[in-house]
Amino acid sequence: MTILVLIGAPGAGKSTVGQELAQLVGGEFSDTDAIIEQKAGESISGIFLNQGEEAFRALERECVASTVTDALNSDKTQIISVGGGAVLNSDTQGVLRKVPVAWLVVDISSALKRVGMNQARPLLLGNVRANMIKLLAERTPIYESLADVSVDTSQLSPSECANELRQYLESSQS
Repeated sequence: MTILVLIGAPGAGKSTVGQELAQLVGGEFSDTDAIIEQKAGESISGIFLNQGEEAFRALERECVASTVTDALNSDKTQIISVGGGAVLNSDTQGVLRKVPVAWLVVDISSALKRVGMNQARPLLLGNVRANMIKLLAERTPIYESLADVSVDTSQLSPSECANELRQYLESSQS
């Protein structure tokens, strides 16, 4: 059984790299943001708008915990992408400390190019650049503390990032 949880800022490539990595290693990919949207029957921005950030974070905390628990009980390789802000919760941090975690690092410029003016990212609405800088300042120390490995996705293609993580997984199993 192999598990790798991907963390990082919006625009780091967690979903894209995670899907590629799962294909490379013949594993399953789970994106907790997508799971939350499916269970809630609405988009994350809709949850923020209709229920508030606190309600979203509660759903996120439950989803990360159950997804990681399911992965631990699976005999298949599991690649899990968690939302960029999931790491802010101490309970979620505790869950993540039980499994290997990869931090997908991204610089501001690359993140902004990838995110653009995406309305689906409610915490970035308004001054996207200033909000991204604030998010990174707040979250980077947490990402660093949780990461077993990090890959800077700023100048790499998703395939290159997935290959680096595949090599990490292979070396950690030997």
